[in-house]
Amino acid sequence: MLAGVFRSIASGLKHTRIRPQTLQHYLALQSLHTNRTMKLDKPEFKNLFTPELNRLSELFAKYEYELRIAGGAVRDILMGKQPQDLDFATTATPEEMKVMFEKEGVRMLNTRGEEHGTITARINNKENFEVTTLRVDVVTDGRHAEVEFTTDWKIDAERRDLTINSMFLGLDGTLYDYFDGWTDLQNRRVAFVGDATKRIQEDYLRILRYFRFYGRIAEMPNQHEDSTLEAIRENAGGLGGISGERIWTELKKIVVGNHAAPIMRCMYNLGLPKYIGLPLEGNLDEFDQVYARARDLQPRPMTMVAALLEQPGQMDDIITRLKISIEERKTGLLVMQLRREGEQQTEQLLKHYQGIVLKTPGTEQKQMSDLVCEVLKNKSWSQKCYLTVHV
Repeated sequence: MLAGVFRSIASGLKHTRIRPQTLQHYLALQSLHTNRTMKLDKPEFKNLFTPELNRLSELFAKYEYELRIAGGAVRDILMGKQPQDLDFATTATPEEMKVMFEKEGVRMLNTRGEEHGTITARINNKENFEVTTLRVDVVTDGRHAEVEFTTDWKIDAERRDLTINSMFLGLDGTLYDYFDGWTDLQNRRVAFVGDATKRIQEDYLRILRYFRFYGRIAEMPNQHEDSTLEAIRENAGGLGGISGERIWTELKKIVVGNHAAPIMRCMYNLGLPKYIGLPLEGNLDEFDQVYARARDLQPRPMTMVAALLEQPGQMDDIITRLKISIEERKTGLLVMQLRREGEQQTEQLLKHYQGIVLKTPGTEQKQMSDLVCEVLKNKSWSQKCYLTVHV
């Protein structure tokens, strides 16, 4: 019925003079009506409401600011997963939040995020809540953005990377979905919000985020949309300007996630290794085999990356580009060194690996036994073998 009213208004515009602010009011109501998709009544949502979250909600309601759960937590709740981290979005500016929290005696932490609209509040000296003002990216360079605050929820949703990450959840259980994220989530479709090229050029790291979420969401490998892959191919070079730390944060989740082997082949086909520190001629066949053997054994990311490497010198390139830790470097080098020492599980080889651990100084034996276990995962040997080297 309400939609019919709006159609009538629209059809009569050329014959009726309506004040712009009146029309904007009607359009805002229409947007609210069409995007208020459903109410959630899921245990994962109800479990969020600690006394501290209830207090936070009461504060924002008292000062008449909207507060909603944003991003990944909404996605997880819809998938029946209990969120590990909660992010909140609000119509209140950072300054308004600071005034509110100061009046109410709420402690604020780490105000360095204020420039980008984020205030962290500690409620009851027990639970921290990160709350970010709705914003729009005014200027972007593919790595950083200058932002401007807004009170328009759809504009904020539009600046997010993927449709499945662009939803908001009101604390009354109302889902706000502006870009069909819920439909895509149900269909296990991973798609950028709006124009893929524009979203990628706002932050080139979104290329790797796309593949990470593909591994988390998609049911089948290699079901990428051609337009998405073309946008990634054309903008792959932008990853060259992204810091190694940020790239490694995404890459290490990709290589141990679902569909890691076909995703890695796709990334190579699109020319990404040149810009992210992986060898240009990576051993994809070896990666396929190791993934098939070790995927259920929870391998470390470097155990998987090492499968792509043929020469120790290639590890130097990864260390330089991705700034991996000393522990990660040791894992990769040991896997490369020992992976060819027989593929069949034998008592002689187990004793050999146990000897490597025993020869290690006492304070470092636990670390070495963990590293040797990564070699055994590479070979897909049994859990019993892991216990053998933990001496």
